[in-house]
Amino acid sequence: MKNWKVYDSLFSLIVVVLFLSLASGIGYIFDQVGFPETNIVIVYLLAVLLISRFTTGYGYGIAASVMGTLSFNYLFTEPYYTFAVDNPGYIITFIIMTTTAITTSAITTRAKKNTIRAQEKEAETKALYNLTSRLTDALDIHQIASISSSMLSDALNCKAGCLCFDENGKPEDFYIQQSEHDKQVQVKVDDAEELQHQVEGIRMGYVVNEMFYDWPIYGQENILGIIRIPVEKAEALNETQTRILHSMIENTALAMDRVYLQYQRLKSHEETTQERYRGNLLRSISHDLRTPLSGIMATSEMLVEMTDSIDPRIDMIKAINKDSIWLHSLVENVLSLTRLQNGKLALKKEKEAVEEIIDQSIRQIRKRIEDISIQVTMPDELTLVPMDAKLIMQVFINLLENAVKHSPNVKEIDISVEFDTMGQTMTVKIKDNGEGIDDEDLKNIFEPFYTSGNKHADARNRIGLGLSICETIVKAHGGEIKAQNRKDRKGAEFIFTLPLEDEK
Repeated sequence: MKNWKVYDSLFSLIVVVLFLSLASGIGYIFDQVGFPETNIVIVYLLAVLLISRFTTGYGYGIAASVMGTLSFNYLFTEPYYTFAVDNPGYIITFIIMTTTAITTSAITTRAKKNTIRAQEKEAETKALYNLTSRLTDALDIHQIASISSSMLSDALNCKAGCLCFDENGKPEDFYIQQSEHDKQVQVKVDDAEELQHQVEGIRMGYVVNEMFYDWPIYGQENILGIIRIPVEKAEALNETQTRILHSMIENTALAMDRVYLQYQRLKSHEETTQERYRGNLLRSISHDLRTPLSGIMATSEMLVEMTDSIDPRIDMIKAINKDSIWLHSLVENVLSLTRLQNGKLALKKEKEAVEEIIDQSIRQIRKRIEDISIQVTMPDELTLVPMDAKLIMQVFINLLENAVKHSPNVKEIDISVEFDTMGQTMTVKIKDNGEGIDDEDLKNIFEPFYTSGNKHADARNRIGLGLSICETIVKAHGGEIKAQNRKDRKGAEFIFTLPLEDEK
């Protein structure tokens, strides 16, 4: 950059000296021939005009104007070869000559600058148009990187490169670089993570490395890639080239954002389709199982009542009844989950006494599990809570079943109900004395089909739907639910809240 400025200054000085010397030589010839002095003045004005045309900025033209006037005075006015003036009329001539020369120089310089600016604007517009046209047809990120590298190399006359980041914001281990006019290569990056740390947080600036100046490509939310310009070219960029570079980076960012948005849309569509297929499958299977399970439950209950307690077949009949009840509960859970997730299960809220819901839930549990101890703590005053009684009962049953499953030895469960002092929220806590919840399970415990203990989802009595249904039902009521380990002793604790005022 400095060498270019020195060269430009030296060239401009040579132009000034050359044209003024040439004007003086032509003026000497005119003077010898006997032409009027006005012709010599016009020659100097022409020299100033040409100097303004071939130099940069206003300074050289103005300096040439003054030097031309002084040269005319020194060479062609009496007394010769001095700057003295005998004839006062020459002073007016000098003033008019200098003013005319400066004005002419300024107009020429401005016209030249406007021409250069128009050419630069045309080149910038053409480069951006070509880049945008080609990026419109790009189908993936690497194609965008290839196009950007090619167009930047043409616009800046260098071997530009582009490094892409993946959907997770991680840099790839190679970048695409223009090696020749119509050839590109993939260059391995040894310090991709370090490069990412360097450009993070820099939106308009750049990072200087050993071989490149790196400009980050930022999308709407995060960094999408890096544009790499060789050091020798980056240091010589002028204002126009820098503006073109930033504009091309912005266009590249828009194209990358568009592609990533398409990726996300396709991924979301695939997930939605899979979820719909899964929901339809579960709903179909559940409906098909419902009728025969109801018959098995009723028949097994009748056989239990009709069979003598000393009959050796009684244990087998009770096992059939117990498993049919569990399967029926599972089917109900699956149906409730699919309906809630699809928004097809409307809540039928009414003011209900929590004591009754808890009592019915405990009775349901005791039909399946006999050796269980449940302690309930309730406020003395009776409070009615707006809820869908059937769904909230399902929440209690699922949480109690979960507590029993994870308390293999001591099946003692505590249920406590509290109301806040403002009368806005009911809080229910269900505690067990089991093994507790592993830290890695806490964040996923309410996910559908997730089971703790690294067991497969098809393991007996561990399908992994109960807690997901609890969360869906509680949130549908406008409440919250969370899981944590007990602080007073070993075991897990599930806490959910329900608003006491029905939201209209």
